[in-house]
Amino acid sequence: MGVGRRMKKQGPPEPLSEEHFARLKRKAGLPVDDPPAAPPSKKKRTGKEVPSKRNSVATKKGSTKESKNGEVVKPAATVAANGKKSSKPKKKQPEPEPESKGSDDDDEFDEDDLEVEGLSDLDDEVPGEFKDDFLESDDDEPYDSDDQNEKAHLFSEDEDESDAEEKLTAANIQGLSRKLDEKLAQQAEEAEAEQQDLQLNITGDRPKILDDLEEDGDDADLLSKTKALLAPDLQLLRNRINDTVRVLDDFGKLAEEGRARAEYVNQLLKDICAYYGYSPFLCEKLFNLFSPREAFAFFEANEKARPMVIRTNTLRTHRRDLAQALINRGVTLEPVGKWSKVGLQIFDSTVPIGATPEYLSGHYILQAASSFLPVMALQAQEHERVLDMASAPGGKTTHLAAVMKNTGCIFANELKKSRAKALIGNVHRLGCRNVVVCNYDAREFPHVMGGFDRVLLDAPCSGTGVIAKDPSVKTNKTERDFIALPHMQKQLLLCAIDSVNHTSKTGGYVVYSTCSVTIDENESVVAYALSKRPNVRLVETGLTFGKEGFTSYMGKNFGKSLSLTRRFYPHTYNMDGFFVAKFQKIAPTPPNATKVTFGKQKKGAKESSEHQQQQGGSGKSNDAIDIGNDDEFIDKTPIVDEDESKKDDNFGGFDEEEDREYIERAKRNAMRRRGLDPRALRKGKTDDKEKSKGKTEKEA
Repeated sequence: MGVGRRMKKQGPPEPLSEEHFARLKRKAGLPVDDPPAAPPSKKKRTGKEVPSKRNSVATKKGSTKESKNGEVVKPAATVAANGKKSSKPKKKQPEPEPESKGSDDDDEFDEDDLEVEGLSDLDDEVPGEFKDDFLESDDDEPYDSDDQNEKAHLFSEDEDESDAEEKLTAANIQGLSRKLDEKLAQQAEEAEAEQQDLQLNITGDRPKILDDLEEDGDDADLLSKTKALLAPDLQLLRNRINDTVRVLDDFGKLAEEGRARAEYVNQLLKDICAYYGYSPFLCEKLFNLFSPREAFAFFEANEKARPMVIRTNTLRTHRRDLAQALINRGVTLEPVGKWSKVGLQIFDSTVPIGATPEYLSGHYILQAASSFLPVMALQAQEHERVLDMASAPGGKTTHLAAVMKNTGCIFANELKKSRAKALIGNVHRLGCRNVVVCNYDAREFPHVMGGFDRVLLDAPCSGTGVIAKDPSVKTNKTERDFIALPHMQKQLLLCAIDSVNHTSKTGGYVVYSTCSVTIDENESVVAYALSKRPNVRLVETGLTFGKEGFTSYMGKNFGKSLSLTRRFYPHTYNMDGFFVAKFQKIAPTPPNATKVTFGKQKKGAKESSEHQQQQGGSGKSNDAIDIGNDDEFIDKTPIVDEDESKKDDNFGGFDEEEDREYIERAKRNAMRRRGLDPRALRKGKTDDKEKSKGKTEKEA
């Protein structure tokens, strides 16, 4: 075919001359008149011209048409059929003609091109149509629309000429239209069937999840061992988890007949353990906290790391200035949320966040966003005495110092000396001057020091809310851990309540928090504290977001007030799992609700216990003096300072009786400040006298 039209830039064809038509008619054996002297006016041909259907049909039926000179001309195909012209005549040498613009040897063609009836398969040309070179001739005459053959349309480069032939053939219009209708109908049916399949997959089908294979005895053991040796297909597990969750969401419609819900739940737990690597015990414990779909979202969120968050140290800088300084160092960040005014979330950094000059200068500290919540709930005020019972590594302690603007006093307690080193380092780096670091067992703190305005207890826990940071929690937590840890947390919370001064004008609050999501470490501990300490109540945490705590769980009722607590999950707020509860102490601790321990009496109490065992007594130790048998005593005497005017300013000559009175008064005031019953001192003295009297009688 040579260089086709698609290889050239499309445009209107060149005008054709009458001489070219005359030469072609002579070759076809048609009568030819002399060309007119004056050429006709030019006609501008555009790509939008469409040949008349009447002309096309007439050409098909062999109808005659009148030439420009008035002579009747028959189509070439009709002439060949009547025998006036042989189908394949001997090729004649063309007579020399004056060369016209654009004419060359390519304009010549055989008469085979005139014998085609219908569509031609040669070079994808329309029957009777002249070749490309003819259309591209430079003659001034336009193409004659009265010729016996149809002219070709001009198409864009991405269209095929074979398509054009079908569109332009009048005899095929009905067939092509019918084919197009059938094709569209078929496509509509396929789309509808696909939509129905999709709808069934979403809501209506019953996916086959559970295996029908049931083996007994040795066959079942062999099957289980074989499956255990094979590596799990993670994609298969993922798909089965999704299908099982969908079935459990709409169990009535999607479950297989004869299958119980427990079977699907067991299968889902097995798949989660295999896919995410949890122990069966912990997987079931966490799964029971949520609906199946939310549980799947929780397990999935634990596989993704939480965003890096830093807290601005407002004792040294402002968040806006810190953000600008870090941005200048190539750090991409934004505020952690509207709920915090000091948090910044880090997305990308070209420098190590823990080694910038701003970090070394104490302008910020790396701290999880969930660790802001207990301090925000405590709402410490300036010039207060605050206790942080488990403070290492110091994020919450330094946050309290910033909130209190380095006023008042913060006692940061840490049991382990190795962890206290990090606490001391952060306190110095961030410039906290109102912090006292101490090393005590927090369960003994009410007897060491009491009378605090506020107490923060971020209790040690199992860490089920920070699995993204510590994946070892998935397998190293057993049932024993969830018995020992809640027991310790209950002791710590009771001691925190006993350490608060209920007469504080601005405080009297205790905040209890854990980085766990289990019921055993949260709602159960809070409910236990409320039952053992009737002088406290739950109050609003002041946090604007978070889910309410459980008021009941698996048949256990914790009370309606537990709805004031707040829970935070990784899949809902994109932060570590956390629990926060806030107590307010409204009265002193009743004497029948606590046991007072005096360190100086431990040795004597032990000897007294051994003596009672020898005498056949009950063997009850005085190490913990129970005063629950006495009537409740509440000393409402106001706490006043010591009367300095009664003291003798002169040096020398001590009066032991007078000094003893002052000492006893100071002890009673200290006991009342800690919320304890001062009458316990008299009880201790009585026991000492009885012990000394019994010892004297024994010696006698």
